[in-house]
Amino acid sequence: MLSEFRARLVDGELSSLALDALLQRLAALKLVKAAGRQRTDSTHVLAAIRRLNRLELAGETVRAALEALSAATPDWLTTVIDASWLDVYGARIDNLRLPASQTRRDELLLQYGRDGYHLLDAVHQPDAPPWLTEIPAVQALRRIWIQQFCGDTDRSGRREVRRRDPAPSGDGVPPARDRIASPYEHDARYATKRGKAWTGYKVHLTETCDPPEPRTASGSTGRGDHPNLITNVVTTAASTADNAMTATIHQQLADKNLTPAEHLVDSGYPSAHLLVTAARDHGITLIAPLLTDNSTQARAGNGYDKAAFTIDYDTHHSVCPQGHTSSTWTPTQSHGTDTIIVAWPRHTCRPCPVKPLCTTSDRRKIGLQPRDLHEAATTHRTQQNTSEWKTRYHTRAGVEGTIRQTTHVTGIRTARYRGLPKTTLEHTLAATAINIIRLDHYWTGKPINRTRTTHLQRLNFTLAA
Repeated sequence: MLSEFRARLVDGELSSLALDALLQRLAALKLVKAAGRQRTDSTHVLAAIRRLNRLELAGETVRAALEALSAATPDWLTTVIDASWLDVYGARIDNLRLPASQTRRDELLLQYGRDGYHLLDAVHQPDAPPWLTEIPAVQALRRIWIQQFCGDTDRSGRREVRRRDPAPSGDGVPPARDRIASPYEHDARYATKRGKAWTGYKVHLTETCDPPEPRTASGSTGRGDHPNLITNVVTTAASTADNAMTATIHQQLADKNLTPAEHLVDSGYPSAHLLVTAARDHGITLIAPLLTDNSTQARAGNGYDKAAFTIDYDTHHSVCPQGHTSSTWTPTQSHGTDTIIVAWPRHTCRPCPVKPLCTTSDRRKIGLQPRDLHEAATTHRTQQNTSEWKTRYHTRAGVEGTIRQTTHVTGIRTARYRGLPKTTLEHTLAATAINIIRLDHYWTGKPINRTRTTHLQRLNFTLAA
């Protein structure tokens, strides 16, 4: 019954039903509100699968398709494979039982590739039941084979199978954000962040962090300050960048009438574009450190970075630290983003005595954002170096405690279910549970983290006497 109920919530896109209902009640009690202060951070979530290398992935994908086909239509499958397939795919594909020789492993990978194409050809034959292609394991086989193999048919009709290798030497492989990591979990993705690698998801938690209310003349009511409550949960594939979700988080908060006046996030969430659009579309001030110039000169700390140049958007010119004016000002697009390329003439840069501090090419070029974004970023970077701004930003660190509590109490570090929709439901229910725990503490005074003392520790005073 529980699994059926969960499926109905997922199918009806009602994953946030419980959290939204709780937030509506809390808004009526004035425990959450718009125009306040909120903070967001993300953490990694491990998918409910085992990590597979490329060889294991190929073999296990064929095995999963065989298992599904043998359950759905065993009589048909016996006409497609012979007994030798059972020796290869009868047990789970595990690296411990695979060959150690790289040559033999390469041969086995191609064998998996040929067997997979054989199954795909068979299910698409005119005499095969048409619904076989709709089996999820068969669909996973098709998608993974597109990503992992190339199969070309020669003049004799034989298919030549080869593995895909990274370009330019190979046929190219999809980026991690598109690659399926397991035949049993199609939404989980591989990602790395700050030296940590995992396959799964990423969850973004947003909570209130308003400053304490002023005490009345009568003193404390006994309840303490309002609790910090989770207002929004977003679950994405692990490969989705944090800054790709900033606008989504703002829109979801706006849909709940909980748009904050200030939103505190780490450096992974903001950009100059988001600083402008958050203020323009939702009236949100992003309190977050913008990443500094990552040019070679800025990283070295010994040269002319972008800040050393004088920019004049009115005349479409820039002046370098040596007083030379740029020769070209070219608006263009880079990866779908508007940008401006400013360049200096070669005959000016080549004889320049400080050229080693400026560029290693024939002439210096710098990339600029449109004027409104450039000015917003410049102003923000100036502010983020002040002590007042750093004091305001210090509040952001508290959300890491919320992530720790959520992972410790509800176990969201490891997904219980497979697939993004079910994992999203799990995370919203976990956030609802954390809110209820915090409300219980607020209303009853019950400690959230009760210290547990072992029987042996209780003897401490006796032994010390």
